[in-house]
Amino acid sequence: MTRTAKHRRCPWAATDLSILYHDEEWGVPARDERTLFEFLVLEGAQAGLSWETILRKREGYRRAFAGFDPERVARFGARDVRRLLGDAGIVRNRLKIESTIANARAVLAVREEHGSFQDWMWGLVGGAPRTNRRRSLSQVPAETAESRALSKALKAAGFRFVGPTTCYAFMQAVGMVNDHLVGCYRHAEIAGASRRAKVARTGKADPRRWK
Repeated sequence: MTRTAKHRRCPWAATDLSILYHDEEWGVPARDERTLFEFLVLEGAQAGLSWETILRKREGYRRAFAGFDPERVARFGARDVRRLLGDAGIVRNRLKIESTIANARAVLAVREEHGSFQDWMWGLVGGAPRTNRRRSLSQVPAETAESRALSKALKAAGFRFVGPTTCYAFMQAVGMVNDHLVGCYRHAEIAGASRRAKVARTGKADPRRWK
């Protein structure tokens, strides 16, 4: 259930669909393989398009790409690419479709080499969420040093459509950074949940303060 209109939100959450996404998902730390793979695919698909367009096609992506099961998507071949090029439920761009299949195979390769795709991904950003304290959308960067480093590591591992800007949007989506504005009610909720998770995991609070 979404929150009522009295809750102050980030300005980009302006439609029913974006409000639901903002209130329930954006910035919440995701640590499971399928969710991380899903957002890698969706953020890559967004290139040149609006996020609202991708949210409207999200269920189409889940259906077309086997619920974002990387093992199943990794087995897709030329026949599947032709099928997906005719699927109006997704962005019908050959490069983006082929990159999704390549990225599924890269997920499996990372898992094989490192034991856990999700642990490897989070390890690339220090293992814990970063809470920013931005007061306006103009203060939110398109990319950061961390997203550039993540992009470089992903490309080296065989991933596609993972430029620094895409990687920063991915980091925001999966909660590697909390970029809800400080005036948004979700900023404090997510920051608090992250602190509690840190204490539960390590037995001590994280003394770092991010700006």
